[in-house]
Amino acid sequence: MKHVMEMVGRALLSLVVLYVFTGCTPTMTGVVKQDTTLSGEGKKLEEAGLNYSGPEYTIGIITFKNKSRTPGLEQPTTDTLATIIKSAGLEPIMLTEDEMREQEEMIKLQQTGAVKKGKKDAAEDFESIDFRISGSITAYSEVEEGSDVLIAQSKTQVARVQVDYGLVDIATGKRLLQKSGAGEYRKKTGGILGFGSKSSADVGLRDGALRDALTKAMSEMIDELNKRPFQSKIMLVDGKTIIFRGGTKSKLEAGTKLGVYRPGADLVDPDTGRVIGKREKQVGEIMLTSHQSEKVSEGAISSGMGFQAGDIVKAIK
Repeated sequence: MKHVMEMVGRALLSLVVLYVFTGCTPTMTGVVKQDTTLSGEGKKLEEAGLNYSGPEYTIGIITFKNKSRTPGLEQPTTDTLATIIKSAGLEPIMLTEDEMREQEEMIKLQQTGAVKKGKKDAAEDFESIDFRISGSITAYSEVEEGSDVLIAQSKTQVARVQVDYGLVDIATGKRLLQKSGAGEYRKKTGGILGFGSKSSADVGLRDGALRDALTKAMSEMIDELNKRPFQSKIMLVDGKTIIFRGGTKSKLEAGTKLGVYRPGADLVDPDTGRVIGKREKQVGEIMLTSHQSEKVSEGAISSGMGFQAGDIVKAIK
């Protein structure tokens, strides 16, 4: 009997020692760089990306504003969103609000002739942006939850973030989405008899919460973009031949009919004073004849006249 008790005692001691050493290793819910398994949004985004039916649009990202009490969230938020956009099959371009305003003003001055274009057109690169995303981090928090079960202790660090975001169509100035979303990420540490690992500040918590919230936002934006017909701009008019941004990545077939529109005056909401779009006038139609490359297509004029670079090209439903 004494022998049996000694064996049981050694077994229990072995379990305690094993728990002490393994309990010192933090365990994390989800893998920040790959997925946020708390919500499953990473998998949903992958599926949404594979099902994305539109062209390879270029998305301008305005550096997010930080309205929370936690400093240093602006750049990680913007960088994380850029990574998610790229993984979804779109092309991100980073911009600050000042850069956006300066470039818009320069384009207006060059168009009026007040400033010469010189070696570089202010609209170059800028006009290649199809949609713009801007937003803000409105709240961020980290809390620690603890539990004691017999001699075992565990702590869970939880990061939560709230973001507001908007998606704007550059060509028309129309706001397509304006929403708010939340993200959450957890990290669990365990120990025994007071020897467990100590919870400390961890950038993985912040990144995981941001990725969770922004992946949800990207899923919403992909749904919106999938609903829209193809849209681009004319790059060059050569007689009856029209060169426009599209290419094989537009997923358009030869023979597709496209309407051509000229953006006009801003449409301002009389109640809020905010620009909600631009007036558009149809100037004609073209038919896609061929793709010159992944991003450039060629069309022939079917009707209309006076086409010019910068005119908006849209697929006719």
